[in-house]
Amino acid sequence: MGQLYIIPDRQNIEQSMSLIKEYEGAFEYNDFWMPAILDDRQKQEEIIEYYAKYRTDFSKDTMHGAFLDVCIHSEDPLIREVSVKRVRQSLDIAERMGLRGVVFHTGILAGCRTSGYLEHWKRANAEFFTQIAEEYPKQQIFMENMFDEQPAELAELGEMMRGVDNFGICLDYAHSVLSNSPEEEWIKILAPYIRHMHINDNDLYRDLHQPVGDGMIDWKSFVKLIQQYQIDPTVLVEVKGYEGQKKSLEYFEKTACISR
Repeated sequence: MGQLYIIPDRQNIEQSMSLIKEYEGAFEYNDFWMPAILDDRQKQEEIIEYYAKYRTDFSKDTMHGAFLDVCIHSEDPLIREVSVKRVRQSLDIAERMGLRGVVFHTGILAGCRTSGYLEHWKRANAEFFTQIAEEYPKQQIFMENMFDEQPAELAELGEMMRGVDNFGICLDYAHSVLSNSPEEEWIKILAPYIRHMHINDNDLYRDLHQPVGDGMIDWKSFVKLIQQYQIDPTVLVEVKGYEGQKKSLEYFEKTACISR
Protein backbone atom coordinates (compact mmCIF):
# COMPACT_ATOMS: atom_id res chain seq x y z
CA MET A 1 0.00 0.00 0.00
CA GLY A 2 0.98 3.62 -0.46
CA GLN A 3 1.24 6.24 2.23
CA LEU A 4 -1.00 5.62 5.23
CA TYR A 5 -3.48 8.11 6.64
CA ILE A 6 -5.34 8.35 9.94
CA ILE A 7 -8.06 10.67 11.23
CA PRO A 8 -6.45 13.01 13.78
CA ASP A 9 -8.03 13.07 17.22
CA ARG A 10 -8.11 16.65 18.50
CA GLN A 11 -8.64 15.38 22.04
CA ASN A 12 -5.48 13.28 21.85
CA ILE A 13 -3.50 15.07 19.18
CA GLU A 14 -0.08 14.13 20.51
CA GLN A 15 -0.93 10.43 20.16
CA SER A 16 -2.12 11.06 16.62
CA MET A 17 1.09 12.88 15.83
CA SER A 18 3.19 10.07 17.26
CA LEU A 19 1.32 7.50 15.16
CA ILE A 20 1.85 9.24 11.82
CA LYS A 21 5.49 9.77 12.74
CA GLU A 22 5.90 6.08 13.55
CA TYR A 23 4.35 4.98 10.24
CA GLU A 24 5.51 7.96 8.15
CA GLY A 25 1.87 8.72 7.52
CA ALA A 26 -0.40 11.73 7.12
CA PHE A 27 -3.78 13.03 8.29
CA GLU A 28 -7.22 12.98 6.70
CA TYR A 29 -9.25 15.61 8.51
CA ASN A 30 -12.80 14.73 9.43
CA ASP A 31 -13.73 18.08 10.97
CA PHE A 32 -15.15 20.07 8.07
CA TRP A 33 -17.93 18.05 6.42
CA MET A 34 -20.65 19.12 8.87
CA PRO A 35 -23.01 21.92 7.74
CA ALA A 36 -22.62 23.77 11.05
CA ILE A 37 -18.85 24.00 10.48
CA LEU A 38 -19.15 24.83 6.79
CA ASP A 39 -21.34 27.82 7.70
CA ASP A 40 -19.08 29.08 10.50
CA ARG A 41 -15.89 30.69 9.15
CA GLN A 42 -14.67 31.54 12.66
CA LYS A 43 -14.99 27.92 13.80
CA GLN A 44 -13.13 26.75 10.69
CA GLU A 45 -10.26 29.10 11.47
CA GLU A 46 -10.15 27.94 15.10
CA ILE A 47 -9.81 24.31 13.97
CA ILE A 48 -7.18 25.16 11.36
CA GLU A 49 -5.20 27.23 13.87
CA TYR A 50 -5.34 24.35 16.35
CA TYR A 51 -3.86 21.89 13.88
CA ALA A 52 -1.25 24.44 12.81
CA LYS A 53 0.17 24.34 16.33
CA TYR A 54 1.21 20.73 15.72
CA ARG A 55 1.60 20.54 11.95
CA THR A 56 3.71 22.93 9.89
CA ASP A 57 3.25 21.15 6.55
CA PHE A 58 -0.24 20.09 5.41
CA SER A 59 0.76 19.30 1.84
CA LYS A 60 0.42 15.51 2.17
CA ASP A 61 -2.83 15.66 4.14
CA THR A 62 -6.38 15.25 2.86
CA MET A 63 -9.85 15.91 4.22
CA HIS A 64 -13.36 14.56 3.90
CA GLY A 65 -15.57 17.01 2.09
CA ALA A 66 -19.26 17.71 2.56
CA PHE A 67 -21.50 14.74 1.85
CA LEU A 68 -24.73 14.99 3.88
CA ASP A 69 -27.55 15.42 1.33
CA VAL A 70 -25.04 16.65 -1.27
CA CYS A 71 -26.44 15.86 -4.71
CA ILE A 72 -24.87 17.90 -7.49
CA HIS A 73 -26.74 15.79 -10.06
CA SER A 74 -30.15 16.69 -8.62
CA GLU A 75 -32.86 17.69 -11.07
CA ASP A 76 -34.01 20.23 -8.47
CA PRO A 77 -32.06 23.46 -9.11
CA LEU A 78 -32.29 24.56 -5.46
CA ILE A 79 -30.83 21.29 -4.17
CA ARG A 80 -28.15 21.43 -6.85
CA GLU A 81 -27.28 25.02 -5.91
CA VAL A 82 -26.72 24.14 -2.25
CA SER A 83 -24.78 20.99 -3.17
CA VAL A 84 -22.43 22.95 -5.43
CA LYS A 85 -21.93 25.49 -2.63
CA ARG A 86 -20.96 22.74 -0.17
CA VAL A 87 -18.44 21.25 -2.58
CA ARG A 88 -16.86 24.66 -3.14
CA GLN A 89 -16.77 25.37 0.59
CA SER A 90 -14.94 22.10 1.18
CA LEU A 91 -12.36 22.83 -1.49
CA ASP A 92 -11.90 26.39 -0.25
CA ILE A 93 -11.02 25.06 3.22
CA ALA A 94 -8.60 22.55 1.72
CA GLU A 95 -7.00 25.30 -0.34
CA ARG A 96 -6.59 27.56 2.72
CA MET A 97 -4.91 24.72 4.60
CA GLY A 98 -2.73 23.72 1.66
CA LEU A 99 -4.03 20.14 1.65
CA ARG A 100 -3.35 17.52 -1.00
CA GLY A 101 -6.98 16.69 -1.72
CA VAL A 102 -10.63 16.24 -0.74
CA VAL A 103 -12.88 13.17 -0.68
CA PHE A 104 -16.51 13.41 -1.83
CA HIS A 105 -19.25 10.76 -2.03
CA THR A 106 -21.02 9.70 -5.21
CA GLY A 107 -24.44 10.61 -3.82
CA ILE A 108 -26.10 7.82 -5.81
CA LEU A 109 -29.47 6.89 -4.34
CA ALA A 110 -29.26 3.48 -2.68
CA GLY A 111 -31.19 0.87 -4.64
CA CYS A 112 -31.86 3.11 -7.63
CA ARG A 113 -31.07 1.12 -10.78
CA THR A 114 -32.95 3.24 -13.31
CA SER A 115 -30.69 3.54 -16.35
CA GLY A 116 -31.75 7.13 -17.03
CA TYR A 117 -30.92 8.20 -13.48
CA LEU A 118 -27.47 6.57 -13.57
CA GLU A 119 -26.66 8.01 -16.98
CA HIS A 120 -27.63 11.47 -15.76
CA TRP A 121 -25.48 10.97 -12.63
CA LYS A 122 -22.42 10.20 -14.79
CA ARG A 123 -22.93 13.11 -17.18
CA ALA A 124 -23.67 15.63 -14.45
CA ASN A 125 -20.72 14.59 -12.30
CA ALA A 126 -18.28 14.48 -15.20
CA GLU A 127 -19.30 17.96 -16.33
CA PHE A 128 -19.29 19.46 -12.84
CA PHE A 129 -16.08 17.93 -11.52
CA THR A 130 -14.18 18.65 -14.72
CA GLN A 131 -15.00 22.30 -14.18
CA ILE A 132 -14.22 22.14 -10.45
CA ALA A 133 -10.89 20.39 -11.08
CA GLU A 134 -9.90 23.25 -13.38
CA GLU A 135 -10.88 25.82 -10.76
CA TYR A 136 -8.92 24.05 -8.00
CA PRO A 137 -5.84 22.71 -9.82
CA LYS A 138 -3.83 22.26 -6.62
CA GLN A 139 -6.44 19.93 -5.11
CA GLN A 140 -6.82 16.24 -5.82
CA ILE A 141 -10.53 15.39 -5.98
CA PHE A 142 -11.46 11.86 -4.92
CA MET A 143 -14.88 10.31 -5.57
CA GLU A 144 -15.82 7.66 -2.98
CA ASN A 145 -18.37 4.87 -3.27
CA MET A 146 -20.97 4.95 -0.50
CA PHE A 147 -24.20 3.01 -1.00
CA ASP A 148 -23.29 2.14 -4.59
CA GLU A 149 -24.30 -1.41 -5.47
CA GLN A 150 -21.77 -1.96 -8.24
CA PRO A 151 -18.54 -0.34 -9.50
CA ALA A 152 -19.65 0.19 -13.11
CA GLU A 153 -20.83 3.79 -12.70
CA LEU A 154 -17.67 4.88 -10.87
CA ALA A 155 -15.50 3.15 -13.47
CA GLU A 156 -17.34 4.87 -16.31
CA LEU A 157 -16.98 8.21 -14.55
CA GLY A 158 -13.28 7.49 -14.04
CA GLU A 159 -12.90 6.79 -17.75
CA MET A 160 -14.81 9.96 -18.67
CA MET A 161 -12.46 11.91 -16.36
CA ARG A 162 -9.26 10.13 -17.42
CA GLY A 163 -7.81 13.31 -18.87
CA VAL A 164 -8.33 15.26 -15.63
CA ASP A 165 -5.06 14.90 -13.74
CA ASN A 166 -6.39 15.93 -10.34
CA PHE A 167 -9.42 13.61 -10.28
CA GLY A 168 -9.49 9.99 -9.14
CA ILE A 169 -11.50 7.32 -7.34
CA CYS A 170 -11.42 6.68 -3.60
CA LEU A 171 -12.42 3.06 -3.09
CA ASP A 172 -13.98 2.48 0.32
CA TYR A 173 -13.31 -1.23 0.62
CA ALA A 174 -15.66 -1.72 3.58
CA HIS A 175 -18.49 -0.14 1.57
CA SER A 176 -17.72 -2.41 -1.38
CA VAL A 177 -18.01 -5.46 0.90
CA LEU A 178 -21.55 -4.34 1.81
CA SER A 179 -22.60 -3.94 -1.83
CA ASN A 180 -24.23 -6.44 -4.19
CA SER A 181 -20.97 -6.92 -6.13
CA PRO A 182 -17.95 -9.07 -5.19
CA GLU A 183 -14.95 -7.22 -3.77
CA GLU A 184 -12.74 -8.47 -6.58
CA GLU A 185 -15.05 -6.88 -9.15
CA TRP A 186 -14.69 -3.51 -7.43
CA ILE A 187 -10.90 -3.63 -7.46
CA LYS A 188 -10.58 -5.17 -10.92
CA ILE A 189 -12.86 -2.65 -12.63
CA LEU A 190 -11.72 0.42 -10.69
CA ALA A 191 -7.98 -0.41 -10.62
CA PRO A 192 -7.00 2.09 -13.37
CA TYR A 193 -8.71 4.95 -11.52
CA ILE A 194 -8.07 4.27 -7.81
CA ARG A 195 -5.82 6.89 -6.22
CA HIS A 196 -6.99 6.71 -2.61
CA MET A 197 -8.68 4.11 -0.39
CA HIS A 198 -10.58 3.92 2.88
CA ILE A 199 -10.39 0.77 4.99
CA ASN A 200 -12.06 -0.37 8.20
CA ASP A 201 -13.86 -3.52 9.32
CA ASN A 202 -17.48 -4.59 9.71
CA ASP A 203 -19.76 -7.60 10.19
CA LEU A 204 -20.53 -7.84 6.43
CA TYR A 205 -23.97 -6.32 7.09
CA ARG A 206 -23.44 -2.88 8.65
CA ASP A 207 -20.98 -0.02 8.13
CA LEU A 208 -19.40 -0.23 11.60
CA HIS A 209 -15.94 1.33 11.13
CA GLN A 210 -14.35 -1.27 13.38
CA PRO A 211 -10.56 -1.61 13.71
CA VAL A 212 -9.12 -3.66 10.87
CA GLY A 213 -9.07 -7.30 11.94
CA ASP A 214 -11.93 -6.97 14.46
CA GLY A 215 -14.72 -7.75 12.00
CA MET A 216 -15.52 -10.29 9.31
CA ILE A 217 -13.78 -8.84 6.25
CA ASP A 218 -11.20 -11.16 4.71
CA TRP A 219 -8.10 -8.94 4.74
CA LYS A 220 -5.77 -11.60 3.38
CA SER A 221 -7.97 -11.63 0.28
CA PHE A 222 -7.78 -7.84 0.18
CA VAL A 223 -3.98 -7.94 0.20
CA LYS A 224 -3.95 -10.50 -2.62
CA LEU A 225 -6.33 -8.39 -4.70
CA ILE A 226 -4.38 -5.15 -4.46
CA GLN A 227 -1.23 -7.07 -5.34
CA GLN A 228 -2.90 -8.94 -8.20
CA TYR A 229 -4.29 -5.77 -9.78
CA GLN A 230 -1.17 -3.78 -8.97
CA ILE A 231 -2.74 -0.83 -7.21
CA ASP A 232 -0.73 1.24 -4.75
CA PRO A 233 -2.93 4.13 -3.61
CA THR A 234 -2.71 6.18 -0.45
CA VAL A 235 -4.84 4.52 2.24
CA LEU A 236 -6.87 5.97 5.11
CA VAL A 237 -7.43 3.71 8.10
CA GLU A 238 -10.91 5.13 8.67
CA VAL A 239 -11.14 4.23 12.33
CA LYS A 240 -11.56 6.77 15.11
CA GLY A 241 -9.27 6.85 18.13
CA TYR A 242 -5.62 6.02 18.68
CA GLU A 243 -6.15 2.50 20.02
CA GLY A 244 -8.23 1.35 17.07
CA GLN A 245 -5.89 2.98 14.58
CA LYS A 246 -2.81 1.47 16.19
CA LYS A 247 -4.47 -1.94 16.31
CA SER A 248 -5.38 -1.71 12.62
CA LEU A 249 -1.85 -0.76 11.57
CA GLU A 250 -0.31 -3.54 13.65
CA TYR A 251 -2.74 -6.01 12.08
CA PHE A 252 -1.59 -5.02 8.62
CA GLU A 253 2.03 -5.39 9.59
CA LYS A 254 1.28 -8.99 10.52
CA THR A 255 -0.39 -9.63 7.16
CA ALA A 256 2.72 -8.26 5.39
CA CYS A 257 0.70 -5.51 3.74
CA ILE A 258 2.79 -2.69 5.17
CA SER A 259 6.27 -2.42 6.59
CA ARG A 260 8.37 0.14 8.41
